[in-house]
Amino acid sequence: MASPQFPEPPAGIEPSTEDAMDRALQKLSANKGRWVGLNLSERISLLEKLKDRTLEQAERWVELTCQAQGQSTQDGGAGGPWLGGPVTTMRNISLLIDTLKSGGQPKPPRMESGPGGRTIAHVYPQTLLDRILMPGILGEVWLQAGQPATQGRFYREGGEGAVALVLGAGNVNSIGPMDVLYKLYAEGEVCILKMNPVNEYIGPIIEKAFKPLIDEGFLAIVYGGADVGRYLTSHPLVETLHITGSDQTHDAIIWGDGAERERNKSAGEPQCSKPITSELGCVTPVIIVPGHWSNKELDYQARQIAGQVFNNGSFNCNAAKVLVTSSKWAQREEFLDRLRAIFKSAEPHKAYYPGAQQRYDAFMDQYPQAEVLGGDGEQVVPWTLIPNVPPETGEYALTHEAFCGLLCETTLPEGDPADFLRSSTTFCNESVWGNLSCSIVIDPRQQKKYRHALEEAVTGLRYGGVAVNVWPGMIYGLVTTTWGAYPDNPLDDIRSGKGVVHNSYLFDHPEKSVVRGPFVMSPPAVWAAGHRSAHQVGEKLTAFEHSKSIWKIPGLAISALKG
Repeated sequence: MASPQFPEPPAGIEPSTEDAMDRALQKLSANKGRWVGLNLSERISLLEKLKDRTLEQAERWVELTCQAQGQSTQDGGAGGPWLGGPVTTMRNISLLIDTLKSGGQPKPPRMESGPGGRTIAHVYPQTLLDRILMPGILGEVWLQAGQPATQGRFYREGGEGAVALVLGAGNVNSIGPMDVLYKLYAEGEVCILKMNPVNEYIGPIIEKAFKPLIDEGFLAIVYGGADVGRYLTSHPLVETLHITGSDQTHDAIIWGDGAERERNKSAGEPQCSKPITSELGCVTPVIIVPGHWSNKELDYQARQIAGQVFNNGSFNCNAAKVLVTSSKWAQREEFLDRLRAIFKSAEPHKAYYPGAQQRYDAFMDQYPQAEVLGGDGEQVVPWTLIPNVPPETGEYALTHEAFCGLLCETTLPEGDPADFLRSSTTFCNESVWGNLSCSIVIDPRQQKKYRHALEEAVTGLRYGGVAVNVWPGMIYGLVTTTWGAYPDNPLDDIRSGKGVVHNSYLFDHPEKSVVRGPFVMSPPAVWAAGHRSAHQVGEKLTAFEHSKSIWKIPGLAISALKG
């Protein structure tokens, strides 16, 4: 039963039978060669149909998400479901159409040589509309040193086709369909998508939106829990795997459970040898470079960082989890006080994701200094700040992803901004678990004065995504950027995973993506805490991504200004 303060969640869906999954896989296997053989115009035609059908399903998509997550559809709280569902999915489809119109090897706006022999592709803004829509936002894809700046391997070399199993995430409702789009259009593999039981309610929406792919035998969607996952991962017709989830789930698939896992790891003998890509979360650090901020800047940064915690109830792999501050920053306590005030005034979010209370309790047991600031209640994990976490290797808060409404803070002793940037880079690389994404917050005065130290940090941070003055969720949402862990995590220490998705320029050898933004955005960032019109912005962005027009910009701007 739902808590009295939250609506009843959507009804569950019956698990798929083995017979139904067998038939689905047989159909996919029979059509994998035909998918590889489709010409570009046929692929584009399917995407155009997906785009129209996704627009038709967008409102219902958000309604169901809000129902499941305890949100109203009529206020800013629905902004997350819009942005994490129809907006990014629609943008992905539209960008793939552009990619295919360029033969699968679109030319970035600009390429340049980067540090250490890397190549940097500037991938946002692409157009004048981008510059108008998000002024000051810059997106880059950094390519691995020593590798060619090639794109679209599948469109250059073709392929034999394969059947991919995509194990969908349970938190953000665009992850499953976008992972499917990448397997199909970037890697040339037909897909069976297993919905996560947490958000299986969105499966029928995806079935309607992606019906053209399903009808052609290029996609199937199935339902069920761990037993269905085990059946599919070991199925002889499944040739490759992609998972968005936890490193524990990944290791259970590859290495087995319990003692068997450790034996297999020690022997270097995985129980599943199928090729696998993955995105597996992170203890996401926010590096706050000491400076002298105005009251307006303090207020804005408190809002935008709190929003990184609040979005989706903090059930995001890129949610802010550890603030890294300088103990010598004169405004440190003043900034934390502003965060405390926002946490106290924020509405509670339904703790819809399984295990949230247990994870929260484990942190509370570890840290008696924890400050419970948000409202409590049934199905609620209160917004909580844990200051003064020791910056020590192996520390609980630095090695466990909370995946609930917690924000921790730790301090480093360096007071000089350049020294602090160097120290925090080493600290995040060596002491904070995961290597998916991180962010740096730095005011424009320090950015100008310590530009070389900032660029050294951006280069040195071993993360698949580095955000400067914006939420790493922007790296996920731009889609022209890559989304995934820093390369070369070994299977027996997988951390945040292996491989990338999104990557609409189809770079073959990405190292990381970097997104930069203004220190203070006006109107405020759509993820900022207390944004009153994020739901209206999300709805209008969906329509804009479906059919871009300068005439849609004024309506978007009016909605954004209410934030």
